Amino acid sequence: MSKNIKTWYESLFENYARRYDEESFTKGTLGECDFIEKELNHNKSLKVLDIGCGTGRHSIELTKRGYQVTGIDLSESQINRANEKAREENLQIDFLVHDARSLPFKNDFDVAIMLCEGGFPLMETDEMNFEILKSAARALKMNGKFIFTTLNGLFPVFHSVEKFHQSTNEEDDAVYHSNTFDFMTFRDHNITEATDDDGNKKVLECNERYYVHSEITWLLKSLDFKKIDIFGARLGEFSREHKLTTKDFEMLVIAER
Repeated sequence: MSKNIKTWYESLFENYARRYDEESFTKGTLGECDFIEKELNHNKSLKVLDIGCGTGRHSIELTKRGYQVTGIDLSESQINRANEKAREENLQIDFLVHDARSLPFKNDFDVAIMLCEGGFPLMETDEMNFEILKSAARALKMNGKFIFTTLNGLFPVFHSVEKFHQSTNEEDDAVYHSNTFDFMTFRDHNITEATDDDGNKKVLECNERYYVHSEITWLLKSLDFKKIDIFGARLGEFSREHKLTTKDFEMLVIAER
């Protein structure tokens, strides 16, 4: 692929930071951070890496609660907005532009979080998605914990992805339509329409990889994670009490070395 040709996710998140913050799926930050804190036993000495941090909503909230967080994202626009928001809150946070497949960290963090499809599973191939998991694992210390959400492959087997988006979308959200789920690759192909921060409309051909429980478990075991727990992910209400079902659009993964 030519370096001059942007992928759909690069195009989508270019000049889309303020509109991103208005998306309905960004409204669960407080509850999600409550869950993360519980998983960390409220130990504020732990260093946290936020992969695919977007405009920094989880990084900023965790920093306000006393944690040391580094946020990375591929989108310069998203990172610029994250830095702007941190300055408005008088917070010192390292927000850096990096490709999640090749992070410059090794054994540096106690915890990695990757929420709301923070890179994984947006990549063009399974191998590229796996590079993100490898990179996150490499960034963690020996006893590190990895908390992330990803698309639940059980959902589109039983339900329409397009109807799900129609039922959950609010006025300022991006619109997803013409969804076609490929049962051979577990990829959903769709047309995404979004309006950027300058009011320009974008129409993009997108596709995302859905994963089933056993795939995620196997991928993480191959990266030497010993304990892997997977639950249903509910917006703003992450919990170990929510058993993963076919009705959950996303899964919540908690992996420990």
